[in-house]
Amino acid sequence: MRLLPRVVFSLALSLVSAVSHGAVERAVAFQSAADGPVEVITLTNPHGLRARVLTWGATLVEMSAPDRAGKLADVTLGFEELERYAQPHPLFGSVVGRFANRIGNARFDLGGRTFTLAKNNGAHHIHGGARGFAKRNWKAEPRGDDAVRLSYTSADGEEGYPGTLQVAVTYKLTAGDELWIAYEATTDQPTVVNLTNHTYWNLAGAGDVLAHELRVNAAHLTEVDAALIPTGTFRAVAGTPLDFTTKKLVGRDIAALKGEGLPGGYDHNFVIDAKPDDLALAVECRDPASGRTMRVLTTQPGVQLYTANHLKGVTGRGGQSYGPHSGVCFETQHFPDSPNHPHFPSTVLRPGETFRSLTIHEFSAR
Repeated sequence: MRLLPRVVFSLALSLVSAVSHGAVERAVAFQSAADGPVEVITLTNPHGLRARVLTWGATLVEMSAPDRAGKLADVTLGFEELERYAQPHPLFGSVVGRFANRIGNARFDLGGRTFTLAKNNGAHHIHGGARGFAKRNWKAEPRGDDAVRLSYTSADGEEGYPGTLQVAVTYKLTAGDELWIAYEATTDQPTVVNLTNHTYWNLAGAGDVLAHELRVNAAHLTEVDAALIPTGTFRAVAGTPLDFTTKKLVGRDIAALKGEGLPGGYDHNFVIDAKPDDLALAVECRDPASGRTMRVLTTQPGVQLYTANHLKGVTGRGGQSYGPHSGVCFETQHFPDSPNHPHFPSTVLRPGETFRSLTIHEFSAR
């Protein structure tokens, strides 16, 4: 695993601290019988943008941003009642780990040993298993007037993974209208790590995302089989419905991905056009009706584009009924099934190393 240098990571987190005049508020959201109090932390910035984070799953439960007329709307999918996040749900806003996305046949080899994981996606493993990081209560620690750090200890053997993993996620809402999500992890044994945030975005605040304009900074993706497990081949997107190298509507070519044996929409890992560990543009998304625009930059090598193909009749905030394509996920990540493909960027983390990654969401309206 290529590790983001400490100096770069620390500088990134402190760049805007001197000009921040935001606020951090924390409160008990609800009580979990097994895990104790679950907190909600609210971050606001000088322009009125607001992010709320729940310690359950280190979940982003709100990101409110203005349209071109200055009207705020929550641009994420989620629930009105915070207790609902402790029940099964489609990972609305959750941090996913120890390994985001899929691991083929729920197994991998490391250090001469084979590790068997939970099979929670047919014969395969997905998003950390039956009770991954999205279903754990993290510990919150406010940082200054614009950030909160959430931490969790994943025990050796949890969900089948080796090593005790100390993991932390920092959410930061800057005076420049950016939401920063920074990840850190250390281990006492060799293990694999792949962390992401699973927010479903809808820049209109309601309806579907088919009319959103989207550009993905990627000329290739990781080819997958029928079970969405990578074959190990990198496939060019040019001339296919998967080509977002120039801006187009999310819904323009989506019909080509529907039908028997097809994913029902976009659910693909794109290989970001960037040098390893560079903070680079992954996607740019805009809702033409409101003017809200979000640019996503990351140090990760990939981004999973998922158009909520499997949502059906989920009652969300404001009584909205979420169905297919009600939101779109941009899951910055290492590639799916990386432990079983040595030529993919490594996800192996060893004792004495620190995994770090950074994803920035830039908000504007035009």
